[in-house]
Amino acid sequence: MPNLPALGSVPCMRTKNVQVEIDCSDVWSVDARFVRRTDQYLRTGDLLVSSANSWNLVGKCCWVPEEAAGSTFGGFISTLRPNQEVVDPKYLFHWFSSPRIQSRVRSFGRQTTNISNLDFARCLALPIPLPSLAEQERIASILDAVDALRAKRRNAIALVDDLTQSIFLNTFGDPESNPHDWSRKRFRDLLATPLRNGLSPSTGGAVSAKVLTLSAVTGSRFNPTAFKIGSFNSKPPDAQAVRALDFLICRGNGNIQLVGKGDFPQTDMPDTTFPDTIIAARPNYDLLTSEFLHCIWRMSNVRHQIESAVRTTNGTFKVNQTMLELVAIPVPPLELQASFTNKVRQISSVLTSQESHLAELDALFASLQHRAFRGELRDTSAA
Repeated sequence: MPNLPALGSVPCMRTKNVQVEIDCSDVWSVDARFVRRTDQYLRTGDLLVSSANSWNLVGKCCWVPEEAAGSTFGGFISTLRPNQEVVDPKYLFHWFSSPRIQSRVRSFGRQTTNISNLDFARCLALPIPLPSLAEQERIASILDAVDALRAKRRNAIALVDDLTQSIFLNTFGDPESNPHDWSRKRFRDLLATPLRNGLSPSTGGAVSAKVLTLSAVTGSRFNPTAFKIGSFNSKPPDAQAVRALDFLICRGNGNIQLVGKGDFPQTDMPDTTFPDTIIAARPNYDLLTSEFLHCIWRMSNVRHQIESAVRTTNGTFKVNQTMLELVAIPVPPLELQASFTNKVRQISSVLTSQESHLAELDALFASLQHRAFRGELRDTSAA
């Protein structure tokens, strides 16, 4: 639910709110006087569309549920409002959010220096298959059923993450209050080697190599598929390869909440390097376990230290090595960290099973979407 606005103000959705489902956890408000037309208020069944964003996000959309109705929307996002006499809203949503259409929409983007803008004319000219309204509703209900299962599985995975944090707090206490009075150490004193910046690809370099993108380390889990091909003047050295022993940290982003986020790769990726927007930290494993560092790094005490040190340059929030080195962390005995690590690994096995099931549901949903808009889910029994 959006935060309750002040009297005379209206919740205003931004690109940040356009996620898989609409994210109402952080909603700005604007003075109601700026909303001059009734059609600028969101309605249940509208689609919020990111119309100015980085290339890979332009066109991203989400469904507007009942609880977000009555909000408005700001710059950089648009609303797709269905004519319900012609098209079922959920049918339109599933069509527009399908991988094929999302790819087409992105390809229409008009690229500027740092942003891609949605081409409304080409978008609106896209042909959509339109069976009868009853048939649209039937197809949408099939897709909704599988999508609901995916949402439940995502929620289950989120609960597993919450369980890990609960075990952390029960074992070590809140890092802010440090109830056990463990010694606080600077991050630099907990490392086996100095922090390392990644490499900047060069235009027209003679050597091509896989380069992680920031989304590899800023999601809920390390994403080994989040990479692009970059060119370099020479082969990246082995020291810059992605290693499971390294904690990879985002050093700059347009969203301050992503700056400083970090994660461990599950395995070595010797054919992949990391860019200059990522900093690699090799912990001293005689002082820290990777599971302890991974969890405490997400705690509010550490996040507050990082965000307080962030600097802004041309709309990008940045943190440098010196700032990260000064982050203070209470360090419990290694034996206690090892006990916590064992519990986390047991939870991880459950999480792996949950994520595997979610991947199966995602594949099923993608297949049904593909078939739905090729006419392969039509009900032919009435013909």
